[in-house]
Amino acid sequence: MRSVLKRIRNGLDTRAGFFTLIVFLFWLKTYIVYQTEFTLGISDSMQKFLLAVNPLPAGLLFFGIALYFRGKKSYWIMMIVDLIQSLWIFSNILYYREFSDFISVSIIKSSGSVSNNLSLSISQIIHPTDFLVFADIIILAVLLFFKFIKVDYSPAKRRYAALVTIASVILFACNLSLAEKDRSQLLTRTFDNNYIVKYLGLNFYAGYSGYQAYHESLTKSKASSKDITKILAYIKKHRSVANMSYYGKAKGKNVIIFHLESFQQFLINYKVNGKEVTPNINKFYSNKNTISFDNFFNQVGQGKTSDAETMLENSLFGLPSGSAMTTYGTTNTFEALPAILNQRGYSTAAFHGDVGSFWNRDNTYKSWGYQYFFSENYYKVKSGYSVGYGLKDKIFLKQSVKYLQQLPQPFYAKLITLTNHYPYELDKKNQTIAKTKTGDSTVDGYVQTAHYLDQAFGEFISYLKKSGLYNKTMIVVYGDHYGISNNHKKAIAQLLGKKSVSSYDLAMFQKVPFMIHMKGLQGGINHTYGGEIDVMPTLMDLLGIKNTDTVQLGNDLLSTKRNQTVVFRDGDFVSPKYSKIGSTIYDNNGKVVTNKLTKKQKASVNKQEARADKTLSMSDEIITGDLLRFYKPSWFKKVNKSDYSYKVSDALKELKAAQKKSGTSLLSENGGVSTESLFKTDAPELK
Repeated sequence: MRSVLKRIRNGLDTRAGFFTLIVFLFWLKTYIVYQTEFTLGISDSMQKFLLAVNPLPAGLLFFGIALYFRGKKSYWIMMIVDLIQSLWIFSNILYYREFSDFISVSIIKSSGSVSNNLSLSISQIIHPTDFLVFADIIILAVLLFFKFIKVDYSPAKRRYAALVTIASVILFACNLSLAEKDRSQLLTRTFDNNYIVKYLGLNFYAGYSGYQAYHESLTKSKASSKDITKILAYIKKHRSVANMSYYGKAKGKNVIIFHLESFQQFLINYKVNGKEVTPNINKFYSNKNTISFDNFFNQVGQGKTSDAETMLENSLFGLPSGSAMTTYGTTNTFEALPAILNQRGYSTAAFHGDVGSFWNRDNTYKSWGYQYFFSENYYKVKSGYSVGYGLKDKIFLKQSVKYLQQLPQPFYAKLITLTNHYPYELDKKNQTIAKTKTGDSTVDGYVQTAHYLDQAFGEFISYLKKSGLYNKTMIVVYGDHYGISNNHKKAIAQLLGKKSVSSYDLAMFQKVPFMIHMKGLQGGINHTYGGEIDVMPTLMDLLGIKNTDTVQLGNDLLSTKRNQTVVFRDGDFVSPKYSKIGSTIYDNNGKVVTNKLTKKQKASVNKQEARADKTLSMSDEIITGDLLRFYKPSWFKKVNKSDYSYKVSDALKELKAAQKKSGTSLLSENGGVSTESLFKTDAPELK
C-alpha cells in the first residue's frame, strides 16, 4: 500500500502527473455541475456518454498549453486556466438558476445596460455550495505551497505537449461527430443553448456564442435589399386576413399597454388559503368588454422583458442569445408600433420606474418612435419607495398620472410595472396575502408581489374611470414572461396541484395573460393559440391601420383563419393539436405520441417544425442584417432618432408645447386642473 502511495506521490511530483490530476479534477467538477445545476434533458445512453466526455477536449487543450513551458511557469499557467474555467462555471451556475440559460458573449457585451440592482438578485440566487467549484484550486494551491506536491523543473518536452494538443482536437472531432449523429443540424439549427452544452460542453458554448456575436456583425455588413425581398414574399403568403367584425373598432381611441412584470396565466383566479391572489385582474379578465386569451404564450429568450417588448411593438423575435434591444436597438432601423401611431397623430410615451439605460431603453425607444420616455429621473424617489429593480408599482403608477394627463389625445402609452420581479421580495407593511408553502423560497413569495401588483392595477383602473379616460381608451394588459423558471419543477407541481410535471406541462406553464378591453367591445374568452409575436398585428387591425405590406412575423389573433403554431425562441412549438418539446411530440392532452404518428401526421408535424425554423431564421436575418433599412411601406416615414430627447427639461418643455398646440390632453380638457388627486392608493409609504 505504501509503495502504491509513494508511486502516486512521485507521479504527482512530475509535470505530467500534476497535469493529469488537474485535468481530472476539472473534468469531475464540470460533470458534477452538469448533473446537479443544469437541466440538460439527457434522454439516452449516447447523450450520457457525450455529457461525460465533452469537458475533456477543452480541458486537454487549455491545460495542455502549460506543457509547452517548464518549471513554475507551467504550474502557474495550469492554475490560472483552472481559475478562469471555474469562474466561467460559477457564473453560469448563477445565471442558469435564474434564466434557465447560459451566459453568451452578447449578454456579456450588453451587461452594462442591465447590471443595476443585480446584486440583490445574485444574493438571492447564490448558494454556499456554489463555491465548491473553486475547491480543487484551493486544495492544489495548498499542496503546492506546502510542497506536498513539488514543482518539476525538468525541460519541457514539446513533442508530448503537441501530442496532447493533437489528442484534444481529435477527441473534439469525435465528440462533434457523435453529437451530430445523435442530433442532426446541431450547429445550424441553434435555437436552444442547452443542446450545445449537453453535446459539446460549456467551453465550446463560450466559443460558439462568441462566433455568433461575430457572425451577427458580419451579417449586417453583408446584407442587401435582396434579403428582405424574399422575406416579404413569405410574409405576404402567410399573412392572416383581418376579422372585419373587429377591424377598426378602436380607431381613434387612446391605447394603454399595461405591462404585468413576470406575470403568468396560472395566477388568474388562483387562490391561496381561499383568498384570490389577483381579484382586480380576475374581474378585468372576465369583463364582458374584455377579450381574454387563455392560450397566449410568452416567447422570450435570453432578453426576457426586452424580448417581450421587441415582439409586442415590432412583431419580431428576440435573438437566440443576448438582447436585440441592447445589441441593435441603437443602430438598427425599425418600423415599430409607436412610430406608426405617432405618424397617425398619436402622442407616444413609455413609463418605467427604473433608470432609462436598463435594456438600452433610452436609445431603443427613440428607434421605435417614442416621443417621451418617463424613466426614474422623472419620478420622486425616496427611501422606501423602491424595491428590487425600481419604484414600487403603486407609487410608480400614482406619479405616472402627472405625465399621462398631459399627453395630447389620442395617445399610445406603455406602463411597465416592476414590483413582481425576481426575487419577489416585499416589505411586511405591503404584504397582504400569505406566501405559498412549496418549501421553495424563490417561489413562495411570488404570490405576494403578484397580489401587490394586482392592487396597483386596481387603483390604476379606478383612476382611469374617475378621470374619464376609461371610456376613451383601449386597455391592453399582458404578462411579459414567466415568473417561475422551469428549474423549480417540484414547486410548480405543487402550485398546479400535480404530483409531478412533464415537459409538456412546463410548456403550458409558459402561458401569460393577454387582454384587450374597450367600452363596447364584444368580449369573452378566446381560445386561439398565440403569443407575443401576434400582438402588434392584432392591435393594428383593431385600430383600423392598413397592415398588408408591413414586415411582421405574427398574425392577428382575432382572424378567423390563422395558423395557431406558437413558436418558442428555442425552436420548440405548441399548437392546438400537436406540440414539439425537445425531440418529443405531444398531443393536446399532453400524451407522448412521438412514435405513434401516422405518415400524414408526421408530415403535418414536420411542416410545423419547418415553419418554426423559418420564422425564427427570418426574424434573426431581419434584426442581425438590419434589413428594414432596405424597405419601408410607402405610407411610413423613417424614424429620425434626433427628433427625440429624453432629458427631463427638454421633454417637459416639448410636452408643454404639444399640449398648448393640440388642446386635447386630459389636463387641458379639465381646464388645467390636475387629475392627480383622483388616483387613490393605500400605499403605506405615502401616508
